[in-house]
Amino acid sequence: WTIPCAHESRRNRLFQIPTVYLSAGTNLGTSVPIFPNPYGAPAQDYQQYDVVLLVGLGIGATPMISIVKDIINNKKQLDDGDLETGTGHGDNSTSTPSFWTRRAYFFWTTREQGSFDWFKGVMEDVAKTDKKGVIELHNYLTSVYEEGDARSAIITMLQSINQAKHGGIDLVSGTHVRTHFGRPNWRDVYKSINCKHPQQRVGVFYCGTPGLAKKLGALAKEFSRTTNTKFEFHKENF
Repeated sequence: WTIPCAHESRRNRLFQIPTVYLSAGTNLGTSVPIFPNPYGAPAQDYQQYDVVLLVGLGIGATPMISIVKDIINNKKQLDDGDLETGTGHGDNSTSTPSFWTRRAYFFWTTREQGSFDWFKGVMEDVAKTDKKGVIELHNYLTSVYEEGDARSAIITMLQSINQAKHGGIDLVSGTHVRTHFGRPNWRDVYKSINCKHPQQRVGVFYCGTPGLAKKLGALAKEFSRTTNTKFEFHKENF
């Protein structure tokens, strides 16, 4: 049982929840839905990958942030010895670990600077608790000039000054996660992950518009075909 997420361009209404009318005296005792995870299919499969690339477009970052939070919680349990893990999918172990993920790359692109406030707490939690650098966060503000443009260079300079004066706090997001301008070069993103994680399976999870899904899926196929790293693409459209 799932509730569809509807995105309406240039509107504040982000979610559309169906209304259900029940007759008087209806017994709800056995009809309460239970959600075992804070994210839905296909993102719930992320734990089977050693490496994951998480991409959220606008409000589509919501399920990806849920994965980031889950990774943080699982890593805390691992550190406390409360969670079992494996040694990688390439070994001959017959055990079934409950958590595989060793590395996560999160990319969020949004047009509105205020959007960064949505998940400010999570990003600060990652910055403070992820001492081993398991999660790598990248925020992109698309309404500002592309990086390399003279006008964005001024903002970048102000960012650096602000970070130096305020303990690494980003001027745009108000967190320790630096904000980039424009859009990511997705080919370079895949290339970087391929170089860092050769001969591994990388789960690519995306939530956003179909246009970018097509591009990310095509790159996953291309790099899987031309390199020894296998990229497996999963998407949720809104």
